[in-house]
Amino acid sequence: MYIPQDIIRTKRDNNTMSSAQINHFVDGLVTGKFTDAQVGAMAMAIFQRGMVNEEKVAFTLAMMNSGTVLNWQDFIDGPIVDKHSTGGVGDKVSLMLAPIVAACGAFVPMISGRGLGHTGGTSDKLEAIPNFNIHPSLDHFKNTVKKIGTAIISQTDDLAPADKRLYSIRDVTSTVESIPLITASILSKKLATGLDSLVMDVKIGNGAMMTSLVDAKALARSIVDVANGASVATTALITDMNQVLGKTAGNAVEIVETVDYLTGKCREPRLHQVVMALAAQMLVSSKVAKDQQQGRDLAQIALDSGKAAEIFEQMISELGGSNNFLSTYEQELCTANVVKDICATSAGFITCVQTRDIGMSVVALGGGRLDHHQSVDHSVGFTDILPKGTQVNIGDVIAKVHAKSADDAQRAIKQYLTATEISAEIVEIEPVIYEIVD
Repeated sequence: MYIPQDIIRTKRDNNTMSSAQINHFVDGLVTGKFTDAQVGAMAMAIFQRGMVNEEKVAFTLAMMNSGTVLNWQDFIDGPIVDKHSTGGVGDKVSLMLAPIVAACGAFVPMISGRGLGHTGGTSDKLEAIPNFNIHPSLDHFKNTVKKIGTAIISQTDDLAPADKRLYSIRDVTSTVESIPLITASILSKKLATGLDSLVMDVKIGNGAMMTSLVDAKALARSIVDVANGASVATTALITDMNQVLGKTAGNAVEIVETVDYLTGKCREPRLHQVVMALAAQMLVSSKVAKDQQQGRDLAQIALDSGKAAEIFEQMISELGGSNNFLSTYEQELCTANVVKDICATSAGFITCVQTRDIGMSVVALGGGRLDHHQSVDHSVGFTDILPKGTQVNIGDVIAKVHAKSADDAQRAIKQYLTATEISAEIVEIEPVIYEIVD
């Protein structure tokens, strides 16, 4: 029989916790046997002392098993694969990736999150689609995945409920950045969906959780080792977030870019590179493709044939949206009251972008939230964003702001220009993809 303070003391004194101690702690998270003060003390002990891999695996599995764990065996005949991103600005990759991979024959049951702070959330973006239900029943979710190959919904209270309480306490005890806690938080929810394989997109840069390559590698390695230790084949890509990904940042505006991407109307090169790399990795991990090149070829065929776009439209219809969204999205999606150009105030090359500041500008416009209780204005954001390295003259449009008022637009223009540096000489641009961790 364990008491909370003894378990806390074990980790405080830099000793390895047993699986029984970890299970007792996770049970206490759900039942309330651990007080908020004790949970905070444990989180700080883990933050300061870390965890060995065996502890992280046991902790992740205990969190996963604290709620419903989906089982696709005897329900779906095919590989179950998913992708998770550590978050950034303009990261609408999941919306494109899920239908592409589903079009290639894998099944993608994707549980997405809401935006918080400067990062956008896939669930918020989907809620920009009229009548889209991000909270279907688990049966509806599973049947949709079986029928069309994918469904993207919001996190539910049924999956890894221990993490929900732990995260809320981490948020107010300055322990969010702990790699063991991040690892368990991400994987407990993902593995609860019954995956065969997982691909992580670990962002690095001034718009990411991890701002250094050393930290990004450490997080990627931790997630890969723990997930594989939990018998889920996992790899990670480290990708750049030193500028907005794609041409848009917001909610409805990112849905527009998603449709334009899937239908071939516009595929911004950096965004396309990330999508294709992750798609190839997912198809290799799920054994649909024998190697990266075949994975890329299959993903490109899914796009060019229109099958990925068709599955995206079917998903919207199955989850409450219109039946012909690809034809009507421009009329269906909400639009901002005010749209204004953001013009360069000097000539030269766009050489530096403070991506986090642009994300916070979207929040200030109403397109994000600083706490989970805030509502979101889906119409606001930025579009027509020029990438780093672009040469511009004074007066050239480097982006457009979508706002609910002229005053909001003017503030956002000032913030965007402050966050964007234009220099006389071009500088080296960061790679889109740094490396693969497997």
